[in-house]
Amino acid sequence: MPSKLKSQEEIAKIAEKLRAKGKTIITTNGSFDILHPAHVRLLQKAKKQGDVLIILLNSDSSIKRFKGEKRPILPQDDRIAILSALKAVNYIVVFEDDTPLSLLEKIKPNVHVKGGSFLSERIAQEKALLLQWQGQLVTFPLEEGYSTTNIIEKILKTFNSIQ
Repeated sequence: MPSKLKSQEEIAKIAEKLRAKGKTIITTNGSFDILHPAHVRLLQKAKKQGDVLIILLNSDSSIKRFKGEKRPILPQDDRIAILSALKAVNYIVVFEDDTPLSLLEKIKPNVHVKGGSFLSERIAQEKALLLQWQGQLVTFPLEEGYSTTNIIEKILKTFNSIQ
C-alpha cells in the first residue's frame, strides 16, 4: 500500500492534480496525540465534506511550543502510523510552523475543517486565507468528555491513586 505521508511539495502537486480533476479537497489540522473517538468522528465528518481528506499534522516541535515540553505523548511517526490506518484519511503532511497557514496556501483546499478545540483568532486567520480562493471553513462542535489532556489527567489520577 502506498504511503499516505507526503512532503509539502508532493501534497501541493497532488492537490493541483485533484483540482484539475474537479475533486473537492478537504483539510483539517491538529496534533492528533493519543487518538480518541472524537478525533475519529471528526475525521469521518470531515471526509464527508468532499472527495479527498488531507491531514495537516503538527510536528513534534510545533506541539511542544504550543502544549509544553511534555507533549506530544506519541511521537510524530507513531501518530502518522495511526492516522494512516484510518479509512477516512487520504493523505498526511507534517508542518513545523505554529499554524497551518502556509500549508493551506500551498494546498488551497475547497474546505478546511476545524474540530471543537480551536482558538478563535486562528480561525479568523484561516477563514480570511481560505476566502482568497473561495475556500470554505467548516467547524464541528467539541465532543464533551473527549480531549487528549483529559485522557492524560485520567490516566495520572487513576495510576497515582493505585500507588
